[in-house]
Amino acid sequence: MTEKLEDIAQAMVAPGKGILAADESSATIKKRFDSISVTSTEDTRRDYREMLFRSSDAMKNYISGVILYDETIRQKAKDGTSLVDVMRAAGSIPGIKVDTGAKPLSGPTSKIETVTEGLDGLRERLAEYYKLGARFAKWRGVITIADGLPTWNCVKANAHALARYASLCQEAGIVPIVEPEVLMDGAHASHDIDECYRVTEWTLRTVFRELYDARVSLEGMVLKPNMVIAGQKSARQASPEEVADKTLRCLKATVPASVPGIAFLSGGQSDEAATQHLSLMNASGPLPWALTFSYGRALQAAALSAWSGKTENVAAGQRAFAHRARMNSLAALGKWDQKQEKAA
Repeated sequence: MTEKLEDIAQAMVAPGKGILAADESSATIKKRFDSISVTSTEDTRRDYREMLFRSSDAMKNYISGVILYDETIRQKAKDGTSLVDVMRAAGSIPGIKVDTGAKPLSGPTSKIETVTEGLDGLRERLAEYYKLGARFAKWRGVITIADGLPTWNCVKANAHALARYASLCQEAGIVPIVEPEVLMDGAHASHDIDECYRVTEWTLRTVFRELYDARVSLEGMVLKPNMVIAGQKSARQASPEEVADKTLRCLKATVPASVPGIAFLSGGQSDEAATQHLSLMNASGPLPWALTFSYGRALQAAALSAWSGKTENVAAGQRAFAHRARMNSLAALGKWDQKQEKAA
């Protein structure tokens, strides 16, 4: 693969492959480890991620790249090999989370709305991450639907930050994953699917206007949006077919065909729902861009549970990870079904 942004972006969304989001902050991975009664230390975090990255079946066949956390991109495996080199040996592209988190957006809605921070010093950090091996990056903007929300201020602020980040990434030779997430879970998630459609369309239109103004090359980026889906607390939950149909309609109305690929986040969906929705969309093709996955919990939950922090369970954890990776690979080709899901 060349170092051209367009070639890296195409490799990230190659047919049947998707991106593993392993960029959980120390606080988030501690919660995950608490659920399996494992103490979160630098060594246990390293051991867990090394288990995933050395899962040769999953990494070589189904995973195009991995989003890393700052700690992980600097870590070495137990045998002294850098985790970046472990991934590269499996044919996966190393990536890095570069935002510093969603913080309260000042103003009257600060208890609910956020803006993502991390632009200060980003040019210098990207140069360092490039030297450490990162060839793509990720920045997440969060949009919450509530009574009278989101505000234009919130949508605009997050879209502008995403565009500034994306421009800096491309300047550094790094492909930006642009992630505007309209939340489907949380305290306020009672909206129906039509409200999610309205806000997602508004958000994506705003993001692409900002990307255009920042002169970001659309051919050298990957979009990571939410699916159009009802909030978890909504009285009316849409069928998988309606989710797939409305998500595609929204994307076709907002995402230029020059974007090489869209790698969905799983949000608050179950593992299987995230897979089914992706497969239904791909089965309805042809589409102007590749549609694939960039899942974190929906790829890792089964593997984490199977591993449970025990060395003797590494093989079981890798099998669980490989199964979910394979199911999502099939979904990225529009070929997933329940029979294959249950065949594991």
